[in-house]
Amino acid sequence: MLQTDQTHTYTVLKDIFGYSEFRDGQNAVINAVLGSQDALVLLPTGGGKSLCYQIPALTFPGLTVVISPLISLMQDQVAQLQALEIKAEFVNNSLTYEQQHNIYQRLHANDIKLLYVAPEKVLQYEFKERLKQLNISLFAIDEAHCVSHWGHDFRPHYCRLSELKQHFPTVPMMALTATADTATRRDIVQQLGLNQPYIHTGSFDRPNIRYTIEEKFKPLSQLMRYLRTQKGQSGIIYCTSRKRVDDIAQKLADAGFNAAAYHAGMSNEQRQFVQTAFARDDIHIVVATVAFGMGINKSNVRFVLHYDIPKSIEAYYQETGRAGRDGLAAEAIMYFDPADIGRVKRFFEDIEDEHRRRVEEQRFNAMASFAEAQTCRRQILLNYFSEYQREPCGNCDICLNPPKRFDGTLVAQQALSCVYRAEQRFGLGYIVDVLRGANTSRIRDNQHHTLSTYGIGKEHSNEYWLSVLRQLIHHGLLTQDITQGASLRLTEAARAVLKGEYALQLAEPRLQAKHVYQDKLAQFNYDKKLFAKLRSLRKELADEDDVPPYVVFNDKTLAEMAQLMPTNDSEFLKISGVGFTKLSKYGAPFMQLIRNYLAAS
Repeated sequence: MLQTDQTHTYTVLKDIFGYSEFRDGQNAVINAVLGSQDALVLLPTGGGKSLCYQIPALTFPGLTVVISPLISLMQDQVAQLQALEIKAEFVNNSLTYEQQHNIYQRLHANDIKLLYVAPEKVLQYEFKERLKQLNISLFAIDEAHCVSHWGHDFRPHYCRLSELKQHFPTVPMMALTATADTATRRDIVQQLGLNQPYIHTGSFDRPNIRYTIEEKFKPLSQLMRYLRTQKGQSGIIYCTSRKRVDDIAQKLADAGFNAAAYHAGMSNEQRQFVQTAFARDDIHIVVATVAFGMGINKSNVRFVLHYDIPKSIEAYYQETGRAGRDGLAAEAIMYFDPADIGRVKRFFEDIEDEHRRRVEEQRFNAMASFAEAQTCRRQILLNYFSEYQREPCGNCDICLNPPKRFDGTLVAQQALSCVYRAEQRFGLGYIVDVLRGANTSRIRDNQHHTLSTYGIGKEHSNEYWLSVLRQLIHHGLLTQDITQGASLRLTEAARAVLKGEYALQLAEPRLQAKHVYQDKLAQFNYDKKLFAKLRSLRKELADEDDVPPYVVFNDKTLAEMAQLMPTNDSEFLKISGVGFTKLSKYGAPFMQLIRNYLAAS
């Protein structure tokens, strides 16, 4: 067991990382590992997982090996550590033989504190033999949900990481993840062979993220309208197919947005270019499949938008968690068409393992229920992760704009009658056209312009009737026959509504999302002109150092500078995120800018 003074970890936290206090649970995890105990750490994205192993790494005498699944994630974290003058390196296929050889020499000279490697690399026989010659103090397994068959991002090589326990039985191991339900947590402990681990489950709540779900009517128009309110903010748009990614990225670029596509069908060079440009604020918006994910360490992503429904709450939570990593206000928006539920469920039919298929279907059912819910989004998310929340959050679409109910009996009768008179052979779009009196050749060919329900709902919009018909499906009054082109059919329950035997309550269709603009930095009461100048300086210094801007300082730190306006070393050190290394490296130009600004004011 390593004997260490509590004050030492606080000194490292403040002097190197620039924070005056630990977040909830961090110190307990650090002390457990410093006492040679294994650990399982569950903290949300942006919750401070990295410090849980980085501070022990700087306290232990030997090497900390960090196992990470993506090259981009390794490079990003190593760049941030090196900016703090911490001796960190990564070994992967992006390095030349000479570069790897130099790193191995430094390892044997005990000149590296943190080494980042992929699971495939650390499991190679030659690499394991090399590790046996080194003084290993800690193994940290990042994105540990990848080890579990029940995790949403299973990777086979992670299953073999228990071999490290066999070769290094006395070295503590820390597993870290942002998303793992109860079954996945148990599986992580078992698969990695963790020995009576200290388990810390932090709050899954990300109060700075505003969750919004919009009914999908004209998604591209909805997207364009939203992006025009974002004023050059960084964001990610997730789509389910490469074709849709390419199409939307092109349309956004044509409309003048600084956007680019990212998916697995692109070359490694193309993907690397987009990811680097996004990290460095040269590209503002990335349209991507889920291939764009775990490598994103960018702290100032202000919105994550799902163009399609994800397959699980775990995936949704992790993807939305890439917004607002700096703790500032951010938004998570999803466009939802209930018809997507049936389409997604058909994907599960290809899963041969019956038990696995049932698990995937169960997870998607939870996601679909979340999308259809009329209660606080955050409460549903937290309850899913076994973190009961009694009060509504006040920062989701349901809380900010509660659903309104109305007596929908008449419009339901109109819609149901139209489906019946059209002989239950047509889908949503066609029935809406009949209700609104559209003059189309298809309607004329079918003689449906002569129906009594033709044009009966022309005072309402296309989106209004789509919402009503979708609600009638939810209420079990209509079904969609997927074997017949998703044609609408009446159920037995529709008879009572058509006869007027009971009043049907419907939700007022939300035809226009209510987006309340947030000043993402309002909590600081900061000087906006000074903040803009500080951002420009940060970008200039970052480009000189060939690193992303947030490696220099994140937006939260800049906002605090624009609020407190430090002009000497002691004042600058009081800013969150500023330690002695950052003061020495960047303090002078930032303080000079602030002094010049104050003199000119």
